[in-house]
Amino acid sequence: MPPLQPVASDPAQPASTEVVVIGGGIVGVCTAFFLSLQGVPVVLCEKGEIAGEQSGRAWGWCRTAGRDPREIPLARESLRLWHDMNRLTGTETGFRRAGIVYLCQTQADLQKRQSWLDLVANAHRLDSRLITRDQAARTLPGLAGRWAGALFAPTDGRAEPAVATAAIAEAARRNGAIILTQTAVRGIETQGGQINGVVTENGRIDCDSVVLAGGVWSSLFAGNLGLRLPLLKILSAAMRIAPLPGGPDMSVSGPGFGLRKRMDGGYTIGNWSSNIADTVPDSLRYRADFAQLLKMQRGTVKQRLGRQFLTDWRTPRSWALDAETPFERTRVLDPEPHQPILEQAQDSIVAVFPVFNDMDVLDMWGGAIDVTPDAVPVISPVDTIPGFFIATGFSGHGFGLAPGAGRLMAQLVMNEAPVADPAPFRYSRFTDGSRPMPSPLA
Repeated sequence: MPPLQPVASDPAQPASTEVVVIGGGIVGVCTAFFLSLQGVPVVLCEKGEIAGEQSGRAWGWCRTAGRDPREIPLARESLRLWHDMNRLTGTETGFRRAGIVYLCQTQADLQKRQSWLDLVANAHRLDSRLITRDQAARTLPGLAGRWAGALFAPTDGRAEPAVATAAIAEAARRNGAIILTQTAVRGIETQGGQINGVVTENGRIDCDSVVLAGGVWSSLFAGNLGLRLPLLKILSAAMRIAPLPGGPDMSVSGPGFGLRKRMDGGYTIGNWSSNIADTVPDSLRYRADFAQLLKMQRGTVKQRLGRQFLTDWRTPRSWALDAETPFERTRVLDPEPHQPILEQAQDSIVAVFPVFNDMDVLDMWGGAIDVTPDAVPVISPVDTIPGFFIATGFSGHGFGLAPGAGRLMAQLVMNEAPVADPAPFRYSRFTDGSRPMPSPLA
């Protein structure tokens, strides 16, 4: 796994607070941070380490370009907050407004980007635009190959995932939040149907509200409460290479690769075009929900049947609050990187930027992305359990959207006017007959 910025746990679990946030990934941390900015007593409980799972393994892109139309208002707010995050936290998060380029190999690729510009970007006055092959070459020194053009987002940026998540967590603590690592939440307790506490492996915390920001674990946790939350795990892979002079400063994606320059001058490299979906019991349980998304992603998500089916089959789906849970048995989900994904990324990137022929690979890692049927997150109260909220299912977009999502969730918890319309992110879209679908424009 990639190197993490350690965040120490507070020494004692309190008996009570106002809000408990479950999950120490970037979304849970941002939620705790924005609650703490308002002086709200909040406890964040993480079963493992802060950013130990996908939040520490993300690419680190902070973007509005290429977003699902439903995410644009939240993405704009998130990018605004990213621009201000070093000041808000009082420390380095790695954010830089470096720009993002999506290379287009064919006229069909370029036309898809043009459609997004016409129907999404222009409506929201985003500064993304198409550029020619020659303009792309001037923007990206050392670019090789034949290209139809590119989508260019000059004010999108990047940040350092493990560094940023730790920095925001520590800032929340300075504002009064309590951060508990190695502390799994086993479940919630209610009185008169209303949240009145959580039970962790170390005992009970009285509280008024609970935010579930558990990433790929959220569906399992919700299921123990009798809630149906359709999520699937998509396995990605990435690698870290040593500092490499002459590479692009902007983040770039193209067929078979994506890259981001790191603070140390090296790069994080991944592959948009190839991910793994293990066939597991949830694949069958939510088959109808995900039929359209998997059909649309047939060329980029490969189905795989293996031992993970038995692992998930043996995982308990319900448990008592005085017994060990699956969250304590697996403190950090650390999937093996699928080597062919990274080999393809290496080959692709060398063909596009020959300077990477001398890359020195320092780390490789896998990650598990929590995906919803419409590839849009859940940021929502749960009407059937007053005081219970869900922030999950970010479908690979969580790092970039996290500041806006955390601020929106804090506003929902405190019953304040939301910074973005929460309707597209409502949990009830999975229960009210809406049949949510992925956008063809994303």
